[in-house]
Amino acid sequence: MPNIETPEPNFAAQVRASFARQGLMTNIGACLTSILPGEVEIEVAWREDLTQQQGFVHGAIIAAIVDTACGYAAFTLMPPDVEVVTVEFKINFIAPAIGDKVMARGRVTKAGKTLTVCAGDAFAVQHGKEKLVATLQATMMTVTHKG
Repeated sequence: MPNIETPEPNFAAQVRASFARQGLMTNIGACLTSILPGEVEIEVAWREDLTQQQGFVHGAIIAAIVDTACGYAAFTLMPPDVEVVTVEFKINFIAPAIGDKVMARGRVTKAGKTLTVCAGDAFAVQHGKEKLVATLQATMMTVTHKG
């Protein structure tokens, strides 16, 4: 979403601060790799403790990082006194997540005052090559900041 204006000039700092408070993202070793108005990218390196029984990155990990990327994509377009929460998402797993890392890209499809629709994709990255492994559509709800 090029040339999107955001009501908060320090949106990237807000995203980083909020992300740092997410215990799950810390626990799985996820990191923010790109923060633009309406678009966020998150990566997590392959680790054995994040896999399912066949050695692929577990679908729950993929869903978590794509949902989070979409949530923060929506958050980049919010004023400083609000946050967002996921109210629903649907994910399709397309291929096994085999690679050195998994990258999630979330983007705003339609920003609204109360509800924001987002889309996201997850890619397994092996030797620098990306392979689509999942796609997600989510709805984020704007909520008043509580502290």
